[in-house]
Amino acid sequence: MQPLAERLRPTSLDEYIGQKHLVGEGAVLRRMIESGHVSSFILWGPPGVGKTTLASIIAHQLQTPFYTLSAVTSGVKDVRDVVEKAKQNRFFNTASPILFIDEIHRFSKSQQDSLLGAVEQGIITLIGATTENPSFEVIRPLLSRCQVYVLKSLGKEDLLELARRAIEKDIVLRELQFELKETDALLRFSGGDARKLLNILDLLSESTNKGETLVITDELVTERLQQNPLAYDKDGEMHYDIISAFIKSIRGSDPDGAIYWLARMIEGGEDPAFIARRLVISASEDIGLANPNALLIANAAFDAVMKIGWPEGRIPLAEATIYLATSPKSNSAYMAINDALAEVRQSGNQPVPLHLRNAPTSLMKELGYSDGYKYAHDYEGNFVRQQFLPDGMEHIRFWQPQHNPAEDKLAQRMNQLWGERG
Repeated sequence: MQPLAERLRPTSLDEYIGQKHLVGEGAVLRRMIESGHVSSFILWGPPGVGKTTLASIIAHQLQTPFYTLSAVTSGVKDVRDVVEKAKQNRFFNTASPILFIDEIHRFSKSQQDSLLGAVEQGIITLIGATTENPSFEVIRPLLSRCQVYVLKSLGKEDLLELARRAIEKDIVLRELQFELKETDALLRFSGGDARKLLNILDLLSESTNKGETLVITDELVTERLQQNPLAYDKDGEMHYDIISAFIKSIRGSDPDGAIYWLARMIEGGEDPAFIARRLVISASEDIGLANPNALLIANAAFDAVMKIGWPEGRIPLAEATIYLATSPKSNSAYMAINDALAEVRQSGNQPVPLHLRNAPTSLMKELGYSDGYKYAHDYEGNFVRQQFLPDGMEHIRFWQPQHNPAEDKLAQRMNQLWGERG
């Protein structure tokens, strides 16, 4: 028998749960679907939020041929075959056949290139699904032809509505007597993922006989999932949970925890480039100026993985992971840019002080552009005090050094140059 998630897959927008910002009354995707004219787009969001389901609902509602490809198993030839079929099934004045590509971020450049002409000419309407930021993995020419819609993790009310619908309408679960006595653990383990929630209900129902009452409590859910730790994650939906544990282990300076979660990702078939990107981000966000070499090591690991491939690429990833986990930590650069962005958004486009402006023309010189600017290299120690922030902001400090040997040295130098600056 099919899993509960497949048995309960909705076939219309009225049955679809969540993503009201896209498919609610008057929302952008609903209007597009109801008009009967859908342009190519990419659905970006975490697992289990309805990307595949939404694509199949669109095809069903438009009554147009619907083709699916998985970026994991399909090649350029598969893409060309589908495009050829779409040409044959395209009729005058009807909606273009839809090609749905799951995990489109795993398509190579040549595979994505093979789609361009068909998308551009309207032979197919492309709907891609990805858990990764498309701007990283989808080639620019293809991305420019597709609107990107962001799907969100399901909220508490969405998940509870889904649970109630499953219990009341599924042909298997409605034969049982369910009582949702407690739902905290059910929601926590689901993590905003509809498929996880339904897999948990599936698991709970397996040990219950027809006619019996299954009382769902936090203790029961926790106990069953600990006994079957992968039962609710059959297709690798712990992606976000594990990467979170990985990053937090690095941030928490635990090399053993970090290397364990790295091994879990490798064994689970995680994209090595995804892991490498997270290491680069962690090096900047969590280690930062406490050890600037961390960014160099993380970036070198990324390059090494791209050059040597798999499985040897696991070794530079492990080296970088341990180096980052054992490094001193600082998020002062991360906090500084966030504070500066907040100031820019609040105060708007403040004028650049005249002495900091370029003066490439005589008129600009007459207007005072660059007048009074002091060239630092003309002064002792290659430094001279002057104003670099807009007028009225001279005393704002965005970078706040944290206490570690590297930043203590930087802070000491800044104090020597600037003195106490507020």
